[in-house]
Amino acid sequence: MKNPELKPLLAERLKSLMPDKNDFMSFLKMLKKPTQNSIRCNTLKIEPGKLKERLEKNGWKISQPFKDYPERMIVEGKFANDKDNSDISRKYQSASGSERKLSDLAPGELGRSLEHLLGYYYVQEIASMLSVLALRPKPGETVLDLCAAPGSKTTQMAAAMKNSGTLIANDVNLGRIRILATNLERCGVANTIITRNQGFILCKKLKEQGFLFDKILLDAPCSGEGTLRSSKATYEMWNIQSVKNLSNIQKALLASAIDLLKKDGELVYSTCTHSPEENEEVLDFALKKFDKIKIESVNLPIKCRPGLKKWNDKDYDKSVEKSCRIYPQDNDTEGFFVAKLRKVK
Repeated sequence: MKNPELKPLLAERLKSLMPDKNDFMSFLKMLKKPTQNSIRCNTLKIEPGKLKERLEKNGWKISQPFKDYPERMIVEGKFANDKDNSDISRKYQSASGSERKLSDLAPGELGRSLEHLLGYYYVQEIASMLSVLALRPKPGETVLDLCAAPGSKTTQMAAAMKNSGTLIANDVNLGRIRILATNLERCGVANTIITRNQGFILCKKLKEQGFLFDKILLDAPCSGEGTLRSSKATYEMWNIQSVKNLSNIQKALLASAIDLLKKDGELVYSTCTHSPEENEEVLDFALKKFDKIKIESVNLPIKCRPGLKKWNDKDYDKSVEKSCRIYPQDNDTEGFFVAKLRKVK
């Protein structure tokens, strides 16, 4: 189905973010391209190499685009008319030496495989994996996932922590929490406590108890501009008032979460939107409110553009430039935003 047209104001704002005409045209072109079939190997249950071997025996062609992160995989397609998969590992070549034709995966096939049902992998878009890569939770740490459901990043953090330490996964919506619990169980996560609270209320309760964290992930609710490739609803639902309302919610969540960091603790703030009001403006607010935090550079395995120091008539703290803007045309991913903060006092 063809994507709807961008609303005029959204198109105007996106064009302002990408003033180079060719860049903006590349962005629009990428919106018409389906997203890649990306999965993340669940290392709590299986090693990436063994998962790759199993999936190749199913006739799937698997690539691992990030050398240092072999658990990130792309399912490029499935070999067509492949009656005998025993030679899949022979570099996908036929006897004549030419690569065999790939067919598209059937709708929902990634979620119906035995390996998925066993929790060997999580269907997750590449950009969605980046906030946890920036946070780098470690075994034994105390970590908070403030807006956790449906669990893609929670399960990713649990795997990075090797099921040790303590991971609190919070969400406010009961239906989404049920999905979160199901995903944690499927993936064999054993170090996680699920809570149901408004983010601000949970932070207040934890602060009153003197409970502090080594790491916090705030993958904030947002307007979803980065999901235009995969979500037709985003075209219809987007409006500027929602952007402004969400910005206020994000500021309150971030301010509440910062109070729960230990000294030298780290917090990653991420969204799946391009809107500066929901990204750099939120960081600028936090920097002005708290003198105990600073923004640190983010090192990610894809192309990042620096955060904006100015948007319309607003100037932001220059350190927001250290944040990472991720555009679909740069990496063949969804759009995303990642920033890392450290508590220094």
